[in-house]
Amino acid sequence: MKILTVCVLGWALVALGTAAESSDDLVQGSVLCSSGWTRINGACYKYIPTVMTWAKAEINCKSMGAHLASVHSINEYQEIQKLIQAASQDNGETWIGGSNAQEDSVWLWTDGGDFDYTNWCPGEPNNLYGQQHCTKMNHGDQKCLDDLACNMTRPSVCENRECVN
Repeated sequence: MKILTVCVLGWALVALGTAAESSDDLVQGSVLCSSGWTRINGACYKYIPTVMTWAKAEINCKSMGAHLASVHSINEYQEIQKLIQAASQDNGETWIGGSNAQEDSVWLWTDGGDFDYTNWCPGEPNNLYGQQHCTKMNHGDQKCLDDLACNMTRPSVCENRECVN
């Protein structure tokens, strides 16, 4: 009987520990990401090494139920940089979801989120020749944001804030 009691108590402790972990995950807005995606700040991200125009990169992300990544903090920016570095062995220029194609000086994220964080390089965005309406990250030595003509090709990062698997 003592062994049975000890086993039941052990199972109860394990169950309580698992419930506490699950409860913590729910409180923190935890998201489980599908294979090939990486969790960063409650969303799932995927580096796409294939170079595409900005529009084709967004269409590709949408085909996976995602959008080009939006960035809302320096921490998120740095975590996305780490993802790019790990996936590509490089920290090169990469498309993300910012665009002002609808109206100059009005930057929007493709996922509809607020454009509330920027890490523009000095003098950017400059809309050089009136043709730069899409956002890339990791520009130059400072690895900051830059606007670029949307028909240029770059790898990209997709983001899914609703990805649960």
